[in-house]
Amino acid sequence: MKDLSQVLIRPVVTEKSTDLGEQANKYVFEVALAANKHEIRHAVEKYFGVKVLEVRTMRMHGKPKRMGRYEGHRPDWKKAVVTLQADDKIDLFDLV
Repeated sequence: MKDLSQVLIRPVVTEKSTDLGEQANKYVFEVALAANKHEIRHAVEKYFGVKVLEVRTMRMHGKPKRMGRYEGHRPDWKKAVVTLQADDKIDLFDLV
């Protein structure tokens, strides 16, 4: 993956991720499946102008879903938890 504009898909805004941002200065993003930690770090630093200390990634498996008698599942996706320096902050609600 070379293009940094395709690395970050969207911020994950949940109750747990909001608490992480307020208390531990960590932010959660949905990222491309092929993105690695170095690309995620560079993308966050480039687009938000902050200094990243740590990136943790995890693969989230899609949930099984039914529509009538047909079964399927949602696609797998990748989540990244990004830790910033103490003096940096990302305001996710100004982005929308």
